[in-house]
Parts: sequence; C-alpha cells; structure tokens
Amino acid sequence: MNTPEFSCLPLKPALLENIESLGYSRQTPIQAESLPHILEGRDVIAQAKTGSGKTAAFAIGLLSRLDLSRFKVQALVVCPTRELADQVCKEIRRLARFTQNIKILALSGGTPFAPQRDSLEHGVHVVVGTPGRLQEHLQKHSLRLDHLKVLVLDEADRMLDMGFSDIVTDVISHAPSHRQTLLFSATYADPIREMSQRFQFKPVSVSIDTSHHDNVIEQRFHKIDKAHRLNALGYLLAYHRPESTVVFCNTKRECQDVADTLANCGFSVQALHGDLEQKDRDQILVRFANKSCSVLVATDVAARGLDIHDMQAVINYELPWDAEVYLHRIGRTGRAGKKGLALSLCTEAELNRVKAIEDFQTLSARWDEVAPFKLAYEQRFQPPMVTLWIDGGRKQKVRPGDILGALTGTAGIAGSEVGKIDIFDKQAYVAIKRESADKALTCLRNGKIKGRNFNVHKSHWS
Repeated sequence: MNTPEFSCLPLKPALLENIESLGYSRQTPIQAESLPHILEGRDVIAQAKTGSGKTAAFAIGLLSRLDLSRFKVQALVVCPTRELADQVCKEIRRLARFTQNIKILALSGGTPFAPQRDSLEHGVHVVVGTPGRLQEHLQKHSLRLDHLKVLVLDEADRMLDMGFSDIVTDVISHAPSHRQTLLFSATYADPIREMSQRFQFKPVSVSIDTSHHDNVIEQRFHKIDKAHRLNALGYLLAYHRPESTVVFCNTKRECQDVADTLANCGFSVQALHGDLEQKDRDQILVRFANKSCSVLVATDVAARGLDIHDMQAVINYELPWDAEVYLHRIGRTGRAGKKGLALSLCTEAELNRVKAIEDFQTLSARWDEVAPFKLAYEQRFQPPMVTLWIDGGRKQKVRPGDILGALTGTAGIAGSEVGKIDIFDKQAYVAIKRESADKALTCLRNGKIKGRNFNVHKSHWS
C-alpha cells in the first residue's frame, strides 16, 4: 500500500519539519486513515494494534491543537499501564522536540505524588497518565481539565479488561463536554462500541486489518503432552536461539515459575508480571529492550504496551482463550517489515483454541514436531549486550549525549559498541557490547560524566 506523505497534511511547518527529521516520510495505514479526520477536529474511533503508528497519529493531532501561550492542560492521553504511558510520553516529546516552551507530563502510579503536583502547578500543556493516578490528581484538584481540547483513550480495550471502566468514566466526567475524543483499541468488541457511544460525538470509524499474514510472521503450532510443556519450551528456545523472545503465560504464578526454571537452566531470562515493584519493572524492560536479556516471560496485562523493535520471536507457553489476544501477542514480532516467528505450545485439551485462531485468521494452522528435550543447567549462549547502571539521571541533568561522550572520548570506546541509553529521574542505564563491557565499566568509574563522578556497576541482572 502506497500511503500519502506527511507533507500532504495541513501541519504547522515546525511540526512537519520535525516529523521529517525523525525519518517519517510516508504515513502508516492507520495514520493515513485517521489523521485527516483528527486534524479536522472530528471524534475518531480507531482499531489498530501496537506498532501500527497509532501513537504518532494522535500525537500529531493533539500537538496541532495546542495554544502554547496558555499553560493549561489542553490534551490528555489515558493509558492502561505505566509502561505504555511512558512510551506515549516519549513519542510525544520526540515529535515536539523542536517546539519551544511545550510542557508534557506523565502522571502514573508507582512514582511520588508530590513532584507531579508541583509540575502541574507550574503549568502543563499535555498530560499522559494512568486512570488511578489521574483520578487521584483530579480528586485533590491538582489536575484541572477545564481547558481540555483533546482527550485520547489509548488501548481502551485493555483498560476495560483491567477493570478501569468506572475510574475512566470518573476521569472523563471532569472534562468539558465540548472536546475532541479519540479512542484507540486493538479490538472492536461491544464494550468498546458502548464506550464510544457514551463519550464520543458522531465519531468516524477507522479500522486497519490486524491479521498477520504468514509471509510476515511465521506461525507454528506444536502439539505436546501437558507434562512436557516446560521441556518443549526449552527445546524451542535452544533450537531457534532468538536474541529477543517474549514467552506468554496466562497467570502471574506460571510466569514466575517458568522464568525461575529457565534461569536455573542457564537461560538469560526475566519475569514481567503485576506483582513486581515499579523500579524492578523499569529495569527489566530496559534490559530486555537493549538486548542484555534474551527472554522475557510475561503475562498479557504486564506486556501491554510493550513495543520492542526487532523482537525476533513470540512463544505462547499456553494459548490464550481469546483469538484476538493471540493475534495481539504475536503482533509484537514481525515489525517494520522484518520477519517474525510465532511459536505456540498446545495440548489435546487446547485444540479448540487453535480452531478459534484458525477461524479468526481464516488461515490453517501449521504444525511442527518438538524433539525430545530435557531441561538441565548448561552454559547457554549469552545476550549480545551488558547493561551498566549509573547512579545519576534527569535530576542530575545527565543526558544520553553526556554518557556517550564519556565513553567515546578519552576512553576510546567505539560508538558502535554502545547500545541503547535510558535515562530515569535518578539513574541511567547504558548497553555495551559484551566484549567491551569491562573496558566501558572501568572508563566510567575512573572518568567523569558532566564533570562529576558517579557510581557505576554492571546491573545485578546482567
């Protein structure tokens, strides 16, 4: 599909210039279908999966509506999880990076309330937040929506799945009725239609085909005995040796048990589920995204909003009950035109789930054998990167360029050896190619970043 260029849209020159500087030339299908309506100020209900470009669609729309001379909340994006809220916030900041005096703030749980309240007092244009924390700020009057122009409900289906319906309704009750409401969802079930009827005015419906054709994502199903499920998972990981794999489990306990077993057998693995502290969740996602951890075992809720580039494989340790959830899981691989691999373990009792998936995709399942395999400890292949932790972040005005400069300056670490750099409020993480990790660690410990000495060590989970 040859979609139109962004230059065809009626955008402010500065915003268009920044979009092009980020390497965006042609619109994705969801952007081409939704942006003209969004820029006209229409309400839009859009069905699109993670990775389709939906965030840029509503971000460009809301940035076009802002009056930067007024330091009032004019756009609000509601997300189901902190991880997604952080990703959306980063994307909006990227798109607005050359816009002077714009204030964008994330309001999520798991972080202190008072600094968020103080930031709101100084004036903010765009707020991105999770339902519970937004409700808390509204109830305490630290957040006011009197001047709101654009409301975005991102991954609305997951917010309903997580039981946020009443809280979202309460949050929206504080917004003016005369506003633009954009609703994005991976599914288009009846609860989403009902939500649209309650909160939108004559919305334009946009739906992008969410099927994953076999030439993009190779889907394979493996019939197993229930007692051999763990050994079968070990076989798939050992056989395919993907650098970056998400293994989906249906429960938090199963998720942790599977991760513990794989770790005890020498795999580079972490578990991601709802019982983790937010700091631990942040560190796990950093490590997985920068390729210093190869396997992430996750539940659906914990992995919502997970958008890792170049994820090579998704494995369903157990198939979900819902065919749409299956489609959403496997859609995390095969991004940006790259090939993806989706592997699913299935017992006799779960064959009805495979049939539902076949019917939903109008695609016959491809079955492969799993060779006999016994999980046991051995020194497995190691991830290509190692993560270094630095005890300074945004509060110390540390920027990615400062860390990169400290590594590539007198230390002589080649820029090609340095991977992803993540900056948080009080710490930073930098990925280094494994063979250069010790040299980089010595360099940062003995050198300075922004003229200061910081504690640096290999993260305990590298």
